[in-house]
Amino acid sequence: MIQAPDLPAWAALIVALLVVGGALITLIGSLGLLRLKSFYERVHAPTLGATLGMALIVLASIVCFSVLRGRPSLHELLIALFLTATAPVAFMLLARSALFRDRMEGQLNAPREEADDAAEDVPLD
Repeated sequence: MIQAPDLPAWAALIVALLVVGGALITLIGSLGLLRLKSFYERVHAPTLGATLGMALIVLASIVCFSVLRGRPSLHELLIALFLTATAPVAFMLLARSALFRDRMEGQLNAPREEADDAAEDVPLD
């Protein structure tokens, strides 16, 4: 059941711009994997790009199906809620496990704990 020919030109333009914008932002976030040096820097770029890109693509889907059906179509918000809740959590867990591994192996490039930084600021009498 293809309903795309029934989509008015103004709605098709909005949907196309949102989808292309979402895809470009996701691509830019993915390019951060190539540009950034350490794992800890690389964790941020795909998370931000994927979240904002997903939001634009979900908004395009809402516009498309709301215009086609003639009523608000908001079930896509469940998809956005699920992806927004799971993607950052997954990346946070990856970062914490990498940090734990690096600290256990004694690697020098591992970020330091805040407690270590605070302990250095205390003067020893």
